[in-house]
Amino acid sequence: MTDWARVRADGFAVPTDRPLSDLIAELSVLLRSPDPLVRDGQAYATLATWIGTGVLSSDQLRSLGDEMVARFADDEIQARTFAPLILDSIVSAGVFEPNWVPPFERWYVAEEDLRGFDPKLGWLHAVAHGGDLLAALARMSAVEPVEMLRLGIGRLLTPTEHVFRDLEDDRLGYALSVALTRSDLAEEEATAWLDPAIRAAAAGRAGGYPDGIPAELSNTLRTLRVVYLMLDHGVHLDDDNPRAEVPHRDVVKARLVEFFQTVTPYYF
Repeated sequence: MTDWARVRADGFAVPTDRPLSDLIAELSVLLRSPDPLVRDGQAYATLATWIGTGVLSSDQLRSLGDEMVARFADDEIQARTFAPLILDSIVSAGVFEPNWVPPFERWYVAEEDLRGFDPKLGWLHAVAHGGDLLAALARMSAVEPVEMLRLGIGRLLTPTEHVFRDLEDDRLGYALSVALTRSDLAEEEATAWLDPAIRAAAAGRAGGYPDGIPAELSNTLRTLRVVYLMLDHGVHLDDDNPRAEVPHRDVVKARLVEFFQTVTPYYF
């Protein structure tokens, strides 16, 4: 077995004593480890670095992507939540398969364990890691941007007891903002994805919140505030696009304000 701590210490240089395919397979197994130092600090860090620097071939990236997609059905939470991180790296490197999207969508909305950090398992971050992949997919011309917008709001509005505490709202808010930068997004599509949030907010206020503000509504409010800020400031896509504009910015901002007014009318 390779000393991955040493590999990291050596700047992630690729070991030459074993075939690359064997190294990838071992790292993939370690991505399921409950030990955060192994999973996050060694396996993920090494694979993400190698993917970003072009060490893996396109065929190896596709094979690894298929394996990560299968992880969305894994019994272990850390295996499920690190799969989108690797897929994000793969898609960002330019390798994409359309059949990866539906399993991701099903998992992202249905995942019930939304803990950001666990004292034993370390970072889990289903919402944030899924948001990172959502942002990468939103930049792919083969993916409909409205599909990613609907996925993001679906994740936010799915009932939960978990209130975001580890910047999940920032990560998903950024991802939604990325989708809104797509030039092929029609004006109606750019705003209609917010309709379920406005309906949920209106229903909640009408009912008087007898059990307090639902966690999912609080999460949605904070995440959409991030989207408003991004639209106002410009969305940083990459170094070549540090402040990408949103084509339908003004109408989206107006729709966001309608949601904010519905949740907290006493501020307006």
